Amino acid sequence: MFKPIQLFMSLASDYTGYKGLPEIVGLHKMEEAITKGLTVSESVNRLKRYHWTAKRLSLILIGRITSMPVYELKMAFSMHAHLLAEHVDPFFNRVREMREPPYGMDEAPHTMLDVLLDEIQNAPSTEALVIGIYQYIIPALVSGLEQHIADNNKLFDHPTYRICKLALSDIKEIDDYGQKVVKALISADDVITYHDWMCYLETSLNSIGGLDGTQPIDVMTSNKSFWKEAYLFDFIPQRDERFVDGYNMRVNAEAFLLNRDIDALPKTIMLYFKRMREINVPEMMASIVHETKDKPWEYYREMIRQIWDEARHAMMGEVGFASLNIDWKKIPMDVTWCHLLNTEFNSKERHSILFYIEQGLMPAKTGKKYEWEVAVATTNRLTELIQDYDWADEVLHARIGRDWIVPELGGQEKALEYGNKAWDKALSNRYDQFEQEGRTKHENWWPEIYVEACKHWGTEPDPGILDFDISYRESRPDQQKV
Repeated sequence: MFKPIQLFMSLASDYTGYKGLPEIVGLHKMEEAITKGLTVSESVNRLKRYHWTAKRLSLILIGRITSMPVYELKMAFSMHAHLLAEHVDPFFNRVREMREPPYGMDEAPHTMLDVLLDEIQNAPSTEALVIGIYQYIIPALVSGLEQHIADNNKLFDHPTYRICKLALSDIKEIDDYGQKVVKALISADDVITYHDWMCYLETSLNSIGGLDGTQPIDVMTSNKSFWKEAYLFDFIPQRDERFVDGYNMRVNAEAFLLNRDIDALPKTIMLYFKRMREINVPEMMASIVHETKDKPWEYYREMIRQIWDEARHAMMGEVGFASLNIDWKKIPMDVTWCHLLNTEFNSKERHSILFYIEQGLMPAKTGKKYEWEVAVATTNRLTELIQDYDWADEVLHARIGRDWIVPELGGQEKALEYGNKAWDKALSNRYDQFEQEGRTKHENWWPEIYVEACKHWGTEPDPGILDFDISYRESRPDQQKV
Protein backbone atom coordinates (compact mmCIF):
# COMPACT_ATOMS: atom_id res chain seq x y z
CA MET A 1 0.00 0.00 0.00
CA PHE A 2 1.37 3.39 -1.05
CA LYS A 3 1.85 6.08 1.58
CA PRO A 4 0.23 9.47 1.00
CA ILE A 5 2.32 12.00 -0.91
CA GLN A 6 2.30 14.25 2.16
CA LEU A 7 4.30 11.61 4.02
CA PHE A 8 6.85 11.39 1.22
CA MET A 9 7.25 15.17 1.27
CA SER A 10 7.54 15.12 5.03
CA LEU A 11 10.38 12.64 4.76
CA ALA A 12 11.99 14.77 2.03
CA SER A 13 11.78 17.91 4.14
CA ASP A 14 13.73 16.17 6.89
CA TYR A 15 16.26 14.67 4.49
CA THR A 16 19.89 15.39 5.23
CA GLY A 17 23.30 14.23 4.16
CA TYR A 18 25.91 12.41 6.18
CA LYS A 19 26.50 14.24 9.48
CA GLY A 20 24.54 17.20 8.22
CA LEU A 21 26.34 17.61 4.90
CA PRO A 22 24.21 19.37 2.24
CA GLU A 23 22.25 16.86 0.23
CA ILE A 24 22.70 16.64 -3.53
CA VAL A 25 25.96 18.67 -3.39
CA GLY A 26 24.02 21.73 -2.29
CA LEU A 27 22.15 22.19 -5.57
CA HIS A 28 18.73 21.61 -4.01
CA LYS A 29 17.01 20.62 -0.86
CA MET A 30 15.60 17.14 -1.44
CA GLU A 31 12.00 18.37 -1.56
CA GLU A 32 13.00 20.86 -4.29
CA ALA A 33 14.70 18.15 -6.32
CA ILE A 34 11.51 16.08 -6.16
CA THR A 35 9.21 18.88 -7.36
CA LYS A 36 11.26 21.07 -9.73
CA GLY A 37 12.20 20.58 -13.34
CA LEU A 38 11.63 21.32 -17.00
CA THR A 39 11.47 18.74 -19.78
CA VAL A 40 14.24 18.79 -22.36
CA SER A 41 11.80 20.23 -24.89
CA GLU A 42 10.69 23.00 -22.54
CA SER A 43 14.28 23.94 -21.76
CA VAL A 44 15.32 23.88 -25.42
CA ASN A 45 12.45 26.13 -26.46
CA ARG A 46 13.55 28.79 -23.98
CA LEU A 47 17.25 28.45 -24.84
CA LYS A 48 16.52 29.03 -28.52
CA ARG A 49 14.90 32.35 -27.68
CA TYR A 50 17.82 33.49 -25.51
CA HIS A 51 20.25 32.45 -28.24
CA TRP A 52 18.46 34.37 -30.96
CA THR A 53 17.96 37.47 -28.82
CA ALA A 54 21.61 37.60 -27.71
CA LYS A 55 22.85 37.09 -31.27
CA ARG A 56 20.67 39.71 -32.90
CA LEU A 57 20.89 42.25 -30.11
CA SER A 58 24.70 42.14 -30.09
CA LEU A 59 24.72 42.99 -33.81
CA ILE A 60 22.07 45.69 -33.36
CA LEU A 61 24.30 47.38 -30.79
CA ILE A 62 27.36 47.09 -33.03
CA GLY A 63 25.37 48.64 -35.86
CA ARG A 64 24.78 51.79 -33.77
CA ILE A 65 28.29 52.44 -32.44
CA THR A 66 29.52 54.58 -35.34
CA SER A 67 26.49 56.86 -35.50
CA MET A 68 25.98 57.12 -31.73
CA PRO A 69 27.16 60.63 -30.79
CA VAL A 70 27.07 60.14 -27.02
CA TYR A 71 30.53 58.90 -26.04
CA GLU A 72 29.36 57.01 -22.96
CA LEU A 73 26.72 55.13 -24.95
CA LYS A 74 29.20 54.40 -27.73
CA MET A 75 31.41 52.75 -25.13
CA ALA A 76 28.48 50.99 -23.44
CA PHE A 77 27.20 49.57 -26.73
CA SER A 78 30.68 48.13 -27.33
CA MET A 79 30.71 46.36 -23.96
CA HIS A 80 27.11 45.20 -24.04
CA ALA A 81 27.47 43.78 -27.56
CA HIS A 82 30.52 41.85 -26.34
CA LEU A 83 28.77 40.47 -23.26
CA LEU A 84 25.80 39.30 -25.34
CA ALA A 85 27.99 37.84 -28.10
CA GLU A 86 29.92 35.73 -25.60
CA HIS A 87 26.74 33.81 -24.66
CA VAL A 88 25.53 32.98 -28.17
CA ASP A 89 27.65 29.82 -28.52
CA PRO A 90 26.92 28.45 -25.02
CA PHE A 91 23.17 28.67 -25.68
CA PHE A 92 23.63 27.09 -29.13
CA ASN A 93 25.87 24.29 -27.88
CA ARG A 94 23.54 23.38 -25.03
CA VAL A 95 20.66 22.97 -27.46
CA ARG A 96 22.88 20.75 -29.60
CA GLU A 97 23.65 18.55 -26.58
CA MET A 98 20.03 17.98 -25.56
CA ARG A 99 18.92 15.22 -27.96
CA GLU A 100 17.71 17.82 -30.45
CA PRO A 101 19.76 18.80 -33.48
CA PRO A 102 20.15 22.60 -33.60
CA TYR A 103 18.06 22.88 -36.75
CA GLY A 104 16.41 26.27 -37.00
CA MET A 105 19.06 27.98 -34.89
CA ASP A 106 19.87 30.23 -37.84
CA GLU A 107 16.37 31.68 -37.81
CA ALA A 108 14.05 33.18 -35.23
CA PRO A 109 12.29 30.61 -33.03
CA HIS A 110 9.18 32.80 -33.27
CA THR A 111 8.32 35.18 -36.11
CA MET A 112 7.20 37.93 -33.77
CA LEU A 113 10.48 37.81 -31.86
CA ASP A 114 12.23 38.80 -35.07
CA VAL A 115 9.61 41.47 -35.78
CA LEU A 116 10.20 42.90 -32.31
CA LEU A 117 13.99 42.94 -32.76
CA ASP A 118 13.61 44.47 -36.23
CA GLU A 119 11.60 47.33 -34.77
CA ILE A 120 14.21 48.00 -32.10
CA GLN A 121 16.92 47.94 -34.76
CA ASN A 122 14.95 50.51 -36.75
CA ALA A 123 14.43 52.90 -33.82
CA PRO A 124 14.92 56.38 -35.32
CA SER A 125 16.47 58.16 -32.33
CA THR A 126 18.76 57.61 -29.38
CA GLU A 127 15.79 57.86 -27.01
CA ALA A 128 13.73 55.28 -28.89
CA LEU A 129 16.71 52.93 -29.08
CA VAL A 130 17.39 53.29 -25.36
CA ILE A 131 13.75 52.56 -24.56
CA GLY A 132 13.67 49.49 -26.80
CA ILE A 133 16.91 47.96 -25.55
CA TYR A 134 17.16 49.00 -21.93
CA GLN A 135 13.55 49.38 -20.89
CA TYR A 136 12.14 46.32 -22.67
CA ILE A 137 14.37 43.70 -24.28
CA ILE A 138 17.16 43.49 -21.71
CA PRO A 139 14.75 43.38 -18.71
CA ALA A 140 12.71 40.73 -20.55
CA LEU A 141 15.86 38.67 -21.09
CA VAL A 142 16.80 39.00 -17.42
CA SER A 143 13.31 37.94 -16.40
CA GLY A 144 13.42 34.93 -18.71
CA LEU A 145 16.77 33.72 -17.40
CA GLU A 146 15.68 34.21 -13.78
CA GLN A 147 12.52 32.21 -14.43
CA HIS A 148 14.47 29.47 -16.17
CA ILE A 149 16.81 29.14 -13.19
CA ALA A 150 13.83 29.11 -10.81
CA ASP A 151 12.04 26.39 -12.81
CA ASN A 152 15.16 24.37 -13.54
CA ASN A 153 16.12 21.19 -11.72
CA LYS A 154 19.75 22.05 -11.02
CA LEU A 155 20.65 18.39 -10.63
CA PHE A 156 18.93 16.94 -13.68
CA ASP A 157 19.79 19.86 -15.99
CA HIS A 158 22.86 21.33 -14.34
CA PRO A 159 24.58 22.31 -17.64
CA THR A 160 21.65 24.55 -18.57
CA TYR A 161 21.47 25.97 -15.05
CA ARG A 162 25.16 26.92 -15.20
CA ILE A 163 24.87 28.49 -18.66
CA CYS A 164 21.84 30.53 -17.63
CA LYS A 165 23.48 31.56 -14.34
CA LEU A 166 26.60 32.85 -16.10
CA ALA A 167 24.55 34.62 -18.76
CA LEU A 168 22.31 36.18 -16.13
CA SER A 169 25.31 37.63 -14.31
CA ASP A 170 26.45 39.49 -17.44
CA ILE A 171 23.01 40.52 -18.62
CA LYS A 172 22.02 41.84 -15.18
CA GLU A 173 25.13 44.01 -15.42
CA ILE A 174 23.77 45.35 -18.72
CA ASP A 175 20.37 45.82 -17.12
CA ASP A 176 21.77 47.73 -14.13
CA TYR A 177 23.55 50.14 -16.46
CA GLY A 178 20.55 50.33 -18.77
CA GLN A 179 18.23 51.44 -16.00
CA LYS A 180 20.62 54.30 -15.24
CA VAL A 181 20.62 55.23 -18.94
CA VAL A 182 16.82 55.32 -19.01
CA LYS A 183 16.72 57.46 -15.88
CA ALA A 184 19.35 59.88 -17.23
CA LEU A 185 18.21 60.23 -20.84
CA ILE A 186 14.48 59.53 -21.03
CA SER A 187 12.44 62.56 -19.99
CA ALA A 188 8.75 62.89 -19.24
CA ASP A 189 8.33 64.41 -22.70
CA ASP A 190 10.04 61.36 -24.23
CA VAL A 191 7.60 59.08 -22.44
CA ILE A 192 4.74 61.02 -24.06
CA THR A 193 6.43 61.09 -27.47
CA TYR A 194 7.14 57.35 -27.46
CA HIS A 195 4.01 56.20 -25.65
CA ASP A 196 2.68 54.34 -28.69
CA TRP A 197 6.12 52.80 -29.29
CA MET A 198 6.21 51.52 -25.72
CA CYS A 199 2.70 50.08 -26.07
CA TYR A 200 3.83 48.39 -29.26
CA LEU A 201 6.81 46.80 -27.50
CA GLU A 202 4.63 45.61 -24.64
CA THR A 203 2.09 44.14 -27.04
CA SER A 204 4.80 42.47 -29.10
CA LEU A 205 6.30 40.79 -26.03
CA ASN A 206 2.86 39.64 -24.91
CA SER A 207 2.20 38.18 -28.36
CA ILE A 208 5.05 35.69 -27.86
CA GLY A 209 4.30 34.93 -24.23
CA GLY A 210 7.17 37.03 -22.97
CA LEU A 211 10.69 36.69 -24.25
CA ASP A 212 10.98 33.16 -22.83
CA GLY A 213 7.52 32.12 -24.03
CA THR A 214 6.21 31.16 -20.58
CA GLN A 215 3.57 33.86 -20.14
CA PRO A 216 -0.02 33.84 -21.45
CA ILE A 217 -0.07 34.74 -25.15
CA ASP A 218 -2.08 37.71 -26.39
CA VAL A 219 -2.71 37.66 -30.13
CA MET A 220 -1.28 40.81 -31.68
CA THR A 221 -3.85 42.54 -33.85
CA SER A 222 -2.02 45.84 -34.45
CA ASN A 223 0.19 46.66 -37.42
CA LYS A 224 3.38 44.59 -37.34
CA SER A 225 5.49 47.49 -38.52
CA PHE A 226 5.77 50.44 -36.14
CA TRP A 227 8.68 52.29 -37.74
CA LYS A 228 7.99 52.73 -41.43
CA GLU A 229 11.65 53.07 -42.44
CA ALA A 230 14.38 50.50 -41.93
CA TYR A 231 17.55 51.64 -40.17
CA LEU A 232 20.42 52.29 -42.55
CA PHE A 233 23.96 51.99 -41.22
CA ASP A 234 25.55 55.43 -41.00
CA PHE A 235 29.23 55.21 -41.98
CA ILE A 236 30.05 58.76 -40.84
CA PRO A 237 31.22 58.71 -37.20
CA GLN A 238 29.25 60.97 -34.91
CA ARG A 239 30.60 62.58 -31.73
CA ASP A 240 28.81 64.68 -29.13
CA GLU A 241 29.49 68.38 -28.57
CA ARG A 242 32.33 67.72 -26.13
CA PHE A 243 34.56 66.57 -29.00
CA VAL A 244 36.15 69.53 -30.76
CA ASP A 245 38.20 70.07 -33.92
CA GLY A 246 37.90 66.47 -35.06
CA TYR A 247 40.04 66.86 -38.19
CA ASN A 248 43.03 68.41 -36.45
CA MET A 249 46.21 66.52 -37.46
CA ARG A 250 48.75 68.94 -35.98
CA VAL A 251 50.30 66.87 -33.17
CA ASN A 252 52.19 63.75 -34.24
CA ALA A 253 52.09 61.71 -31.04
CA GLU A 254 54.29 58.93 -32.40
CA ALA A 255 57.06 61.34 -33.42
CA PHE A 256 57.11 62.60 -29.84
CA LEU A 257 57.04 59.15 -28.26
CA LEU A 258 59.79 57.74 -30.48
CA ASN A 259 62.15 60.63 -29.75
CA ARG A 260 64.70 59.03 -27.40
CA ASP A 261 65.98 62.47 -26.35
CA ILE A 262 62.72 63.29 -24.57
CA ASP A 263 62.26 62.06 -20.99
CA ALA A 264 59.57 59.52 -20.23
CA LEU A 265 57.33 61.65 -18.00
CA PRO A 266 56.12 64.13 -20.68
CA LYS A 267 55.40 61.16 -22.94
CA THR A 268 52.64 60.20 -20.49
CA ILE A 269 50.41 62.78 -22.18
CA MET A 270 50.95 61.30 -25.62
CA LEU A 271 50.32 57.77 -24.34
CA TYR A 272 46.99 58.87 -22.89
CA PHE A 273 46.18 60.78 -26.06
CA LYS A 274 46.87 57.74 -28.23
CA ARG A 275 44.71 55.55 -26.03
CA MET A 276 41.69 57.86 -26.01
CA ARG A 277 42.06 58.50 -29.73
CA GLU A 278 41.34 54.79 -30.21
CA ILE A 279 37.67 55.70 -30.12
CA ASN A 280 38.21 55.67 -33.89
CA VAL A 281 38.66 51.91 -33.94
CA PRO A 282 35.23 50.78 -32.66
CA GLU A 283 33.66 53.37 -34.96
CA MET A 284 35.52 51.87 -37.92
CA MET A 285 35.34 48.17 -37.01
CA ALA A 286 31.58 48.36 -36.54
CA SER A 287 31.33 49.08 -40.27
CA ILE A 288 33.41 45.98 -41.08
CA VAL A 289 31.13 43.78 -38.99
CA HIS A 290 28.05 45.39 -40.54
CA GLU A 291 29.19 44.80 -44.12
CA THR A 292 30.70 41.34 -43.69
CA LYS A 293 28.03 38.70 -44.19
CA ASP A 294 27.80 34.93 -43.88
CA LYS A 295 30.82 34.32 -41.68
CA PRO A 296 30.87 31.75 -38.86
CA TRP A 297 29.67 33.20 -35.57
CA GLU A 298 33.25 32.91 -34.26
CA TYR A 299 34.24 35.70 -36.67
CA TYR A 300 31.61 38.08 -35.30
CA ARG A 301 32.32 37.10 -31.69
CA GLU A 302 36.04 37.82 -32.07
CA MET A 303 35.53 41.06 -33.97
CA ILE A 304 33.04 42.24 -31.34
CA ARG A 305 35.53 41.33 -28.62
CA GLN A 306 38.14 43.49 -30.35
CA ILE A 307 35.67 46.36 -30.68
CA TRP A 308 35.13 46.22 -26.92
CA ASP A 309 38.89 46.08 -26.30
CA GLU A 310 39.43 49.21 -28.40
CA ALA A 311 36.64 50.98 -26.53
CA ARG A 312 38.35 49.98 -23.28
CA HIS A 313 41.58 51.54 -24.55
CA ALA A 314 39.79 54.82 -25.24
CA MET A 315 38.45 54.85 -21.70
CA MET A 316 41.91 54.01 -20.35
CA GLY A 317 43.08 57.26 -21.93
CA GLU A 318 40.13 59.06 -20.37
CA VAL A 319 41.13 57.65 -16.96
CA GLY A 320 44.70 58.77 -17.57
CA PHE A 321 43.72 62.36 -18.32
CA ALA A 322 41.49 62.44 -15.24
CA SER A 323 44.46 61.33 -13.14
CA LEU A 324 46.42 64.36 -14.41
CA ASN A 325 43.46 66.65 -13.79
CA ILE A 326 43.49 67.48 -17.50
CA ASP A 327 40.21 68.20 -19.27
CA TRP A 328 40.37 65.90 -22.31
CA LYS A 329 37.72 68.02 -24.01
CA LYS A 330 40.44 70.59 -24.74
CA ILE A 331 42.27 68.03 -26.88
CA PRO A 332 41.17 67.32 -30.48
CA MET A 333 40.48 63.58 -30.55
CA ASP A 334 40.66 63.44 -34.31
CA VAL A 335 38.07 61.45 -36.22
CA THR A 336 39.98 61.49 -39.50
CA TRP A 337 41.08 57.84 -39.54
CA CYS A 338 37.61 56.41 -39.06
CA HIS A 339 35.92 58.95 -41.33
CA LEU A 340 38.29 58.29 -44.23
CA LEU A 341 38.22 54.53 -43.93
CA ASN A 342 34.45 54.32 -43.54
CA THR A 343 33.60 56.65 -46.40
CA GLU A 344 36.29 55.87 -49.01
CA PHE A 345 37.26 52.22 -48.56
CA ASN A 346 35.52 48.86 -48.62
CA SER A 347 35.43 46.54 -45.64
CA LYS A 348 38.32 44.41 -46.88
CA GLU A 349 40.53 47.47 -47.31
CA ARG A 350 39.55 48.74 -43.85
CA HIS A 351 40.43 45.46 -42.22
CA SER A 352 43.72 45.25 -44.11
CA ILE A 353 44.73 48.72 -42.87
CA LEU A 354 43.86 47.70 -39.33
CA PHE A 355 45.90 44.52 -39.68
CA TYR A 356 48.87 46.40 -41.14
CA ILE A 357 48.84 48.84 -38.22
CA GLU A 358 48.57 46.01 -35.68
CA GLN A 359 51.52 44.17 -37.20
CA GLY A 360 53.48 47.41 -37.13
CA LEU A 361 52.95 47.57 -33.38
CA MET A 362 54.63 44.22 -32.79
CA PRO A 363 58.35 45.24 -33.20
CA ALA A 364 59.93 45.66 -29.78
CA LYS A 365 61.86 48.85 -30.54
CA THR A 366 58.94 50.90 -31.84
CA GLY A 367 55.73 49.09 -30.95
CA LYS A 368 53.73 48.14 -27.90
CA LYS A 369 56.69 46.84 -25.94
CA TYR A 370 58.44 50.20 -26.39
CA GLU A 371 55.34 52.09 -25.23
CA TRP A 372 55.19 49.85 -22.16
CA GLU A 373 58.86 50.52 -21.44
CA VAL A 374 58.19 54.26 -21.65
CA ALA A 375 55.26 53.81 -19.26
CA VAL A 376 57.44 51.89 -16.78
CA ALA A 377 60.08 54.64 -17.00
CA THR A 378 57.51 57.25 -15.93
CA THR A 379 57.39 55.41 -12.54
CA ASN A 380 53.63 55.97 -12.58
CA ARG A 381 51.81 52.71 -11.87
CA LEU A 382 48.62 53.83 -13.62
CA THR A 383 50.48 54.54 -16.85
CA GLU A 384 52.28 51.21 -16.59
CA LEU A 385 49.01 49.32 -16.07
CA ILE A 386 47.34 51.04 -19.01
CA GLN A 387 50.18 50.17 -21.37
CA ASP A 388 50.56 46.67 -19.95
CA TYR A 389 47.01 45.75 -20.87
CA ASP A 390 47.03 47.70 -24.11
CA TRP A 391 50.04 45.62 -25.20
CA ALA A 392 48.40 42.36 -24.10
CA ASP A 393 45.25 43.16 -26.06
CA GLU A 394 47.20 44.04 -29.20
CA VAL A 395 48.71 40.55 -29.34
CA LEU A 396 45.19 39.10 -29.49
CA HIS A 397 44.09 41.62 -32.12
CA ALA A 398 47.01 40.78 -34.38
CA ARG A 399 46.00 37.12 -34.14
CA ILE A 400 42.38 37.94 -35.04
CA GLY A 401 43.63 39.71 -38.15
CA ARG A 402 45.82 36.75 -39.10
CA ASP A 403 42.90 34.36 -38.69
CA TRP A 404 40.33 36.30 -40.69
CA ILE A 405 41.69 38.93 -43.10
CA VAL A 406 45.03 37.33 -44.05
CA PRO A 407 43.45 34.24 -45.68
CA GLU A 408 41.13 36.48 -47.70
CA LEU A 409 44.07 38.43 -49.10
CA GLY A 410 46.22 35.45 -50.01
CA GLY A 411 48.67 35.30 -47.12
CA GLN A 412 50.48 37.58 -44.69
CA GLU A 413 52.86 39.21 -47.16
CA LYS A 414 50.07 40.12 -49.57
CA ALA A 415 47.86 41.30 -46.72
CA LEU A 416 50.58 43.63 -45.42
CA GLU A 417 51.25 45.00 -48.90
CA TYR A 418 47.53 45.53 -49.50
CA GLY A 419 47.08 47.27 -46.15
CA ASN A 420 50.15 49.47 -46.60
CA LYS A 421 48.97 50.76 -49.98
CA ALA A 422 45.44 51.37 -48.73
CA TRP A 423 46.67 53.28 -45.67
CA ASP A 424 48.99 55.42 -47.76
CA LYS A 425 46.10 56.26 -50.06
CA ALA A 426 43.92 57.12 -47.06
CA LEU A 427 46.33 59.76 -45.71
CA SER A 428 47.70 61.22 -48.93
CA ASN A 429 47.29 65.05 -48.98
CA ARG A 430 44.63 64.94 -46.26
CA TYR A 431 46.30 67.49 -44.01
CA ASP A 432 45.97 70.28 -46.59
CA GLN A 433 42.59 69.01 -47.80
CA PHE A 434 40.94 69.28 -44.40
CA GLU A 435 42.32 72.78 -43.91
CA GLN A 436 41.19 73.91 -47.37
CA GLU A 437 37.71 72.51 -46.76
CA GLY A 438 37.47 74.57 -43.56
CA ARG A 439 37.19 71.54 -41.30
CA THR A 440 40.16 72.56 -39.17
CA LYS A 441 42.95 75.09 -38.79
CA HIS A 442 45.26 72.42 -37.38
CA GLU A 443 45.95 74.47 -34.28
CA ASN A 444 48.73 73.20 -32.00
CA TRP A 445 47.07 72.07 -28.78
CA TRP A 446 50.24 70.59 -27.27
CA PRO A 447 51.74 73.58 -25.36
CA GLU A 448 48.61 74.27 -23.28
CA ILE A 449 48.15 70.64 -22.28
CA TYR A 450 51.85 70.16 -21.52
CA VAL A 451 51.84 73.22 -19.23
CA GLU A 452 48.79 71.86 -17.36
CA ALA A 453 50.49 68.51 -16.88
CA CYS A 454 53.64 70.20 -15.56
CA LYS A 455 51.52 72.00 -12.95
CA HIS A 456 50.17 68.63 -11.86
CA TRP A 457 53.68 67.17 -11.67
CA GLY A 458 55.06 70.25 -9.93
CA THR A 459 57.72 70.81 -12.57
CA GLU A 460 58.69 73.62 -14.90
CA PRO A 461 57.94 73.11 -18.61
CA ASP A 462 61.00 72.27 -20.65
CA PRO A 463 61.28 74.96 -23.41
CA GLY A 464 62.37 72.40 -25.99
CA ILE A 465 59.47 70.09 -25.25
CA LEU A 466 57.05 73.02 -25.08
CA ASP A 467 58.01 73.92 -28.65
CA PHE A 468 57.25 70.46 -30.06
CA ASP A 469 55.52 70.97 -33.40
CA ILE A 470 55.63 67.92 -35.69
CA SER A 471 52.39 67.17 -37.51
CA TYR A 472 50.94 64.35 -39.62
CA ARG A 473 51.19 66.41 -42.78
CA GLU A 474 54.09 64.46 -44.23
CA SER A 475 54.20 61.24 -42.24
CA ARG A 476 51.87 58.54 -40.97
CA PRO A 477 51.70 57.42 -37.35
CA ASP A 478 54.28 54.73 -38.18
CA GLN A 479 56.53 57.59 -39.38
CA GLN A 480 56.48 56.41 -42.99
CA LYS A 481 56.33 59.27 -45.47
CA VAL A 482 52.89 59.93 -46.94
